[in-house]
Amino acid sequence: MKIYDISQEVFSCQVYPGDPAPKKELLCSTEKGDLYNLTAFRMCAHNGTHIDAPFHFIKGGKAVDALCLDVFIGKAYVAEHQGIVSGEDAAAILEKAKNQDPEAAKRILIKGDAVVSSEAAKVFASAGILLLCNESQTVGPEDAPMEVHLILLGAGVVLLEGIRLAAVPEGVYFLNAAPLNLSGADGAPCRAILIEGGMI
Repeated sequence: MKIYDISQEVFSCQVYPGDPAPKKELLCSTEKGDLYNLTAFRMCAHNGTHIDAPFHFIKGGKAVDALCLDVFIGKAYVAEHQGIVSGEDAAAILEKAKNQDPEAAKRILIKGDAVVSSEAAKVFASAGILLLCNESQTVGPEDAPMEVHLILLGAGVVLLEGIRLAAVPEGVYFLNAAPLNLSGADGAPCRAILIEGGMI
């Protein structure tokens, strides 16, 4: 069984422009004579590998703690794409995923330097997928992400952003990307992994 860690290391992770970066503080240190090491840290809910709950952009949308874990845990499909994902591209990705495994087509991971267009967002949203994942820190264009977020989150499609798929071939996998249980939060970091073969 091969396991791919598709998460960023937290303290060296990418940060969306304008968001605060993670910081750590060593509160106790055995090197300084303390009995143990103790680390505190502070970070934005959208640093590194993280999920966006609908509440991130949708007034009254579900927060992290209201999301079912089966959104984040189950079969998933990795599709490689470079550049802007058009509506036609999104339809082709979904068709390829469904042909390989209809259950995996509910969780789509886009590998590559890809930006989801509003047209693609509408295709994914209308397909009723549970989760859309990408390698960028935002699923839409970095300079104008709102429209894509509104389309997807408004349709109940949860987002997993900032994943790392360079070592992962296209295909069906078993995904575990459960977020931290942050009550009332609009997003949360997670340790995302893929298991080869689509089963555990």
